[in-house]
Amino acid sequence: MTRAARIPLAAVMLTAACHQPAFAESAVATPAAVVKAHESSGPKAAIFAGGCFWGVEAVFSHVKGVSSVVSGYEGGAKADARYERVSRGDTGLAESVRVTYDPSVVRYDQLLQIYFGVIADPTELNRQGPDTGTQYRSALVPLDKEQRRAAAGYIAQLKALKLWDRPIVTAIEPYRGFYPAERYHQDFMQKHPDHPYIVMWDKPKVRALKRLFPALYKASFTGG
Repeated sequence: MTRAARIPLAAVMLTAACHQPAFAESAVATPAAVVKAHESSGPKAAIFAGGCFWGVEAVFSHVKGVSSVVSGYEGGAKADARYERVSRGDTGLAESVRVTYDPSVVRYDQLLQIYFGVIADPTELNRQGPDTGTQYRSALVPLDKEQRRAAAGYIAQLKALKLWDRPIVTAIEPYRGFYPAERYHQDFMQKHPDHPYIVMWDKPKVRALKRLFPALYKASFTGG
């Protein structure tokens, strides 16, 4: 039995696109942020939605200064924060990750640079690659005024540079609660490195992180 086959039966039977093989998109050499995040010392948290949370988690888990990455749901009601319910696409919840990081090692604006460079295509509305629906939207969820300032500044910077052929649609959303996903979704790439989706979609993103951001890449995987 393969590692992927040991996922709970209820998860395997789900039809959400997170379980379908896909082809990775090209990474983009995003520039350093003009608007730097001025953060106080001590651990900080940030929330990112960018398609299937397996890949978002996988990339941030390989970033220096990151001490925890938790897959979950944001943007809707706690009562709906279950994978089979969120996968219907009508709850307002998005698959997302909560990243805990040390700003003395990696700032929030650098996490934004990585997010737009190798994690999410900011031109896709309510989808990422083969994954379609509002639950796969590209969104930033600032947790304080400084994160919001940095997020708005970086999106404006990228829009001016026109790095993509289509308009940027990534939204800055208010924080409405974050709810950790089921245990079998946590640290998914580390647990199931041979899963077809991971091999075809998420491992290329981690390789792109190493290639485009070598100073911020770490070989070890930091889970939740």
